[in-house]
Amino acid sequence: MIKNALLISLSFIVLLGCNPTTPKLPYLGQYDVVYSKTGNDTVYHKIPQFSYLNQDSIKVSNQNYQGKMWLVEFFFTSCPTVCPIMNKQLLRLHREISSDLKKDLQLLSFSIDPGNDRPHVLKQYRNFHKLPKENWDLLTGNETETHRLGIEHFMVFAGKDSLSAGGYAHSGAFTLVDAKGYVRGVYAVTNLDMTVNEQEYLRMVKELNMLYHEYLTTRKKTDL
Repeated sequence: MIKNALLISLSFIVLLGCNPTTPKLPYLGQYDVVYSKTGNDTVYHKIPQFSYLNQDSIKVSNQNYQGKMWLVEFFFTSCPTVCPIMNKQLLRLHREISSDLKKDLQLLSFSIDPGNDRPHVLKQYRNFHKLPKENWDLLTGNETETHRLGIEHFMVFAGKDSLSAGGYAHSGAFTLVDAKGYVRGVYAVTNLDMTVNEQEYLRMVKELNMLYHEYLTTRKKTDL
């Protein structure tokens, strides 16, 4: 399975390098249409400013991750169902992607249960599950704001639900954000029956490489 994903990823990178007209990923989420005499322009909304504590009790914001692509999940440490599956897939992705891509990709895990998931709890969780320390932050902050951020901006559901295991219900999807703060993809990698949607995982790998190609192309133009 891992070999197949790697072959797909590497093949796709080669294809991108040979095709300068590779289509770009769409922009997702809320947008406004600005009308003018010269034509109409669609303006997509960026991820708004946020401020959280990470697993090391350091206050971080968008500026800490500026210039990087993000792959984002919403989770909580006591989650008995979907969260362990999601983190396994992020670990899998982290193992499979190139070292160059890792340098330009930030993994972010927003806790939807900050009352329990204080920084030291997040740090224990990271150490217990052996999550990479480089380019992966676990964040905790205002619960209401976090739920709103997930639903309104990252396009994934997160909220309290007394009928759900652990007291919270949330999406098993990941959100891909480009280096300018725009949402470019949402991937339902975890199925309702707690299995992995392999097709969605491979789509995530493919589109991450697409976005990385766009990122490198833009950076080269900026450096000229």
